[in-house]
Amino acid sequence: MNKIAKKISEIRKSKGLTQEELAEQSNINIRTIQRIESGESEPRGKTLNLICDVLQIDISELIPNEDSMTNNIGVLIINKFFLLALNMMLMGMIGYLTLDSNANLNSRFGGLMLSIFLPYFIVTLTKKMNNKERMFKFGFGYIIYFVFIMIKHGFPIGFGTGLFPCLLISLSVLYFGAGLIKYLD
Repeated sequence: MNKIAKKISEIRKSKGLTQEELAEQSNINIRTIQRIESGESEPRGKTLNLICDVLQIDISELIPNEDSMTNNIGVLIINKFFLLALNMMLMGMIGYLTLDSNANLNSRFGGLMLSIFLPYFIVTLTKKMNNKERMFKFGFGYIIYFVFIMIKHGFPIGFGTGLFPCLLISLSVLYFGAGLIKYLD
């Protein structure tokens, strides 16, 4: 069995799907699914896209890239730097709108709206990511900021300015947003 066949079979089983269910949901002949999983044939093009859509995975997870070993370290560093910068930017905006000494009701309301819509936007772009992974990648800045404000200003200031409720709302949307999107669809 080749790597693609093995990966498709493993993911299908982990999702609790039978070959028949995968064939039905992807509109692919059952015999084609059997041939792919046994390694007799390799899926390409539309067939591969249909299978990936049903299994809710990216095609890049199935197709090994020869350059991936050389580019992994550079890409990993760039991705981590981007996530760090994104988290700090989100925290800076929400903190500025709520914790600033000149913050009025309008800016606190803006902080509340940002704490709902920015994480919701992140969730819509990362539908295939599971809740825990999304929380780790995009929510660690919120948690670090919460601890920092607790140490520097204390709970009454953080809660009274509206910062802590905004952070809690953001974390909730990041974690439960995918369920909300499925419910709304």
